[in-house]
Amino acid sequence: MSAAPIKVLVIDDEPPIRKLLRMGLSTQGYDILEASNGKIALEKLAERPALIILDLGLPDIQGHELLRMIRGRNDSVPVIVLSSRGDEVGKVQALDLGADDYLTKPFGMDELLARMRAALRHQLQVHGERPVFRSGDLSVDLVRRIVKVGDKDVKLSPKEYELLRVLVQHAGKVLTHRFLLKELWDELTDAQYLRVYVRQVRQKIEADPERPQFVLTETGIGYRLRAPD
Repeated sequence: MSAAPIKVLVIDDEPPIRKLLRMGLSTQGYDILEASNGKIALEKLAERPALIILDLGLPDIQGHELLRMIRGRNDSVPVIVLSSRGDEVGKVQALDLGADDYLTKPFGMDELLARMRAALRHQLQVHGERPVFRSGDLSVDLVRRIVKVGDKDVKLSPKEYELLRVLVQHAGKVLTHRFLLKELWDELTDAQYLRVYVRQVRQKIEADPERPQFVLTETGIGYRLRAPD
């Protein structure tokens, strides 16, 4: 008996975008639910989608407000927001409201599928957190607090380790500057502290800190740790 297809709720008021997503995702085995506005989207939540793709520009309910309402009803379903190019403020606000990731229009189907897989994998990881994280030759043992690159032990300061731990626990997800500052210090702390610690962690785990492969910068927004293999 095959597993039931994963339900994906697409919330977008543009019929061509919905058609593109319906065709592209259906061929990958996803079961597509569609909503052309916020009112229909809230009704479709009763069908318990496993992932939501949300366009922030809707005709009836402002996208960020709809995201807040979705999170009020379901705080764990992964949400990937679609936004216009250059809307860094909107992306940060969506991520702070609980979105898991974002894509800028226009986007490629392969990139969307990769982000969907990462978001679904992250959700599974949160609900059954693996004691050892691996991505490429980076491994982080969250129980024994051991960090390795290949077979080489990496010595981190307590604050550097805390930064890496938070990134590991949300691997594949974009974490805003505000979220990281709140987790590691408090929101009043200067973001420069965060940049310093990110740079120090990169110096210790990246082969080339200037071209990082693990701790990736989301310009103007925050950081993302490369998803596990």
